[in-house]
Amino acid sequence: MQNMEESSPLRITPTVQALSSALRAKPQHGDGERIFPDPEKLWFKESSAKNIRNRDFLSPTTVLNTLYADGQVPPAVMSRVLSLRGCGVLPVAGGEVMGEGLRVRVDRPAAFRAVLASGAADYLSPFCQRQGRLVLNCPALHPRPNTPSPDTLTLGQLRTVLLTDHLGALLRRQGFTVSYCPTLPGDSDMLNFLRNLGIDWPTTQSNCDNEGLEEKIQKALENSRYRERETDRCWKASGGGGKKTEEGENEGVLRVNLKRVFQEEGLLGYDPSVGTCTVHRDSICHLAQLELATADCTVAMATAVHVTSYQDEFRQQQIAMLWRASGATHTQKHLVCGPVKTPGAHLSAAQYLQLRRGQMKEASEMKYGDQVEGQTWDDIIRVMTSATVRFELLSTVHTSPVTLDVQKEGGVSTKGPRGGVFVMYNCARLHTLFDSYERAVEKGQYPEIPEGAELDFSALKEEGEWLLLFNYLIPFTELLEQTGQVIDQQGGGARINMKTEQICKFLVSLSKDFSSYYNRVHVLGEPLPHLFNQMFCRLYLLRALRQLYHSALDTLNLPPIRQL
Repeated sequence: MQNMEESSPLRITPTVQALSSALRAKPQHGDGERIFPDPEKLWFKESSAKNIRNRDFLSPTTVLNTLYADGQVPPAVMSRVLSLRGCGVLPVAGGEVMGEGLRVRVDRPAAFRAVLASGAADYLSPFCQRQGRLVLNCPALHPRPNTPSPDTLTLGQLRTVLLTDHLGALLRRQGFTVSYCPTLPGDSDMLNFLRNLGIDWPTTQSNCDNEGLEEKIQKALENSRYRERETDRCWKASGGGGKKTEEGENEGVLRVNLKRVFQEEGLLGYDPSVGTCTVHRDSICHLAQLELATADCTVAMATAVHVTSYQDEFRQQQIAMLWRASGATHTQKHLVCGPVKTPGAHLSAAQYLQLRRGQMKEASEMKYGDQVEGQTWDDIIRVMTSATVRFELLSTVHTSPVTLDVQKEGGVSTKGPRGGVFVMYNCARLHTLFDSYERAVEKGQYPEIPEGAELDFSALKEEGEWLLLFNYLIPFTELLEQTGQVIDQQGGGARINMKTEQICKFLVSLSKDFSSYYNRVHVLGEPLPHLFNQMFCRLYLLRALRQLYHSALDTLNLPPIRQL
């Protein structure tokens, strides 16, 4: 059992849970009326460089005063905290009660060794694999009635497309089977536009005919118990004091009472003004695409997540209820994005991408001069433009508005903590570092990196080194798992909220802390044998960090750039 515990990847949540269990003492006599704090709030993990200097976890004085009548931690409880063990639990080096509360320090050399010695692979992917079928539906790409183009796609709709792409990558990493809706014609301008952003959207043959499926859906709605009959409409009109419908008026028009759908089926969170809907051909086409996306379901039920802008939410609720009225029983959720604002300008998605690409090329030419030419630089500028666009539109909570500066003179900086460019630049610095090391090995200046078991990781003493491990490498798996947890723990409402901004914010924060460390510490030092152990330990840490960058960028479908 001990070996199993030692070999388990270290994680923050199990550590906090173990600390909470150790801290909670049995209620004493006379404590019957006292209110004890939520176990999840007994401790919190430190993250700032200032606090990490002397503590890694803290149970505040207010918590201690609530748990213990005199605020004093009993010796038996302190002993349990200091001897903490368990699956995935970080090793404890020490702890003491100070003015701010009970603070605990992790055994940092042991943590470095546990994470880095074996290559850190267990810290780069979700801890567990989930099961389930998800359909990510992007209404912005459906014909209404014409297939959208880059010139008609709004920035708000572009945000939903990028978010759909990001969610798909995240959820696939966790084991979900993910399909996208709708499919796009293989020769469409939209498909080429999305490819320039690194989005590999599913395609269909241009001659593909869904008439049979559309006819089947039409008949299902005509026979639905939620269909509003002509006699119903005549009765409502005359009973409400209005004019009775003339004979033959609206003949052949199919109308469905959507309000009855969500009321009778107990579906929560739908707009009460979603009443009776006239079914048009574009709605039938939309439903046919949803049916195609779920046609090969190997499980009885799938979950469809409609990723839509706030302007299109009402329309998408209508589509969702129409699908339900046609007989579909799949769970449906709506992930709604706030607007994208561009003060002083109005740009389509195509114009926005063109503007950012031009600014990126101009900024690169100012920095690198005449060497910015050829296919290699075209590819670099394309990826960097995609990174800029993704970070601009995905770094904000999806329900909140995004405001963009799209003035031509604004430009795009290739340095400074400005989102995607800054992240890609720091990822490239790691590649440059290892290229330099490998060239030095070829020249005989340094030996090859030894096995991790041969290194003494107590040589990693810099606060920045612990910050990179404790704030980024160790918590990354739990960050990846957040979206899957939201899917598994769906509430009863129509809307679903996910922390879709977390990966972008994580990468920007990581880049700031890495840049600060890298600018301060000379990793490849003098080729002296007594300095090799520390250099190798740092290379182990930075190699894991490079893998972390790749793993996080992969969820954004951004390939790393080796040199900038």
